[in-house]
Amino acid sequence: MSQIELWQLLANIVTVFGLPVAIYIFMQEQRKERENEDEEVYQLLSDAYSDFLKLVLANPDLRLRTQSATPNLTDEQRERMMVLLDILISLFERAYLTAYDEPMSDKQRRRWHSWDDFMREWCRRDDFRAALPRLLQGEDEDFAEYIQRIAREEAAALTEAASTL
Repeated sequence: MSQIELWQLLANIVTVFGLPVAIYIFMQEQRKERENEDEEVYQLLSDAYSDFLKLVLANPDLRLRTQSATPNLTDEQRERMMVLLDILISLFERAYLTAYDEPMSDKQRRRWHSWDDFMREWCRRDDFRAALPRLLQGEDEDFAEYIQRIAREEAAALTEAASTL
């Protein structure tokens, strides 16, 4: 076998085996990069929700961490509450637009369930549900449908729980 034939044989071996391996490695790196981007987005959204909760803590008179609606709010308190709820809806919409997708991987689904839990928690509040039509004006239609469905489900669950007492 001549040296040229040997080089051609080696080139063919590299092409047959090396190219698929290179493609596989490239695909794995792309997947890892997407996972890192997803994780970064999730972390940024989580940080934004933590910042929102700090605003809630800075306004204890609004009693936003209770399950029930806050009674007898002044005009100024109602305005602060609506601003906070606007921030919350914007955050929920951002989470929906960046983290919700069908189909989802197991990891994406676990991340999304935490946002679904947050939304359900807020939808248990009567005043939040009552404010939803105003809060959802101009928001993404799919997101609006999603959170309104959650609000209906949580209202029904509360009604059912109250009727069993």
